[in-house]
Amino acid sequence: MDERRPLATEPEADGRGAPADGEGRPVLEVRDLVKRYPGAEALNGVSLTLPRGTVLGLLGPNGSGKSTLLKSIAGLVHPDEGEVRVEGLPVGTATKARVAYLPEVDPYYRWMRVAQVLEWTATFYDDWEPDRAEELLQFMNLRRDQKVGGLSKGQRARLRLVATLARNAPLLLLDEPLSGIDLASRARIIRGLIGQFRGGEQSLIISTHEVAEVEGFLERVVFLERGRIRLEGEAEALRVKHGSLQALFEEVFA
Repeated sequence: MDERRPLATEPEADGRGAPADGEGRPVLEVRDLVKRYPGAEALNGVSLTLPRGTVLGLLGPNGSGKSTLLKSIAGLVHPDEGEVRVEGLPVGTATKARVAYLPEVDPYYRWMRVAQVLEWTATFYDDWEPDRAEELLQFMNLRRDQKVGGLSKGQRARLRLVATLARNAPLLLLDEPLSGIDLASRARIIRGLIGQFRGGEQSLIISTHEVAEVEGFLERVVFLERGRIRLEGEAEALRVKHGSLQALFEEVFA
């Protein structure tokens, strides 16, 4: 286990509202996070730190708390206890522009065309890059004139990826990005994710239980089980010790 460090105190902000020492500060700090639902505790004392420019795999079976954790970081779920900071700032209005979140389900109306989805998304974010969105559309084999209601489950998943990756946000949160995408296309999509990720400028958390398909580009991993961190560490060290992250996943959650 990694040694826990106390959460930094409230940072002084520069003219843009970002911490003055932001270059050296972790992009994400989560401390003692607890989230309860009626009859269930989704998160129980979760703490983690994400260094800038890192790709983190959030791994665990369905129902382990992965989605709740990502939604808490994105500001979509309010924890009952604990704290989340993005670039030194408490999660809230100021951090929404710093986080690009890929949801598991479509937030789009069925009558919308692909072009309207992108135009609508662009109105919310100053970091939207239209040229990048067009490149991603071509890569994902989507057309601007297609209606959301006529897209397959896999095509809708690709559209969500386009709308997320076209932002130049410091922190990307991808919740089960391969869900709904056919097996034949997954390797190509993963290569696209790697190609679009800007390691020097962005940090990435990818939540999945499809470990074998993403483990090649993970740098750190957190294994989540029943709302608690079961194991965390450097991906390469764990690969050397256990042969692969997939083998370790099967061992931990057998």
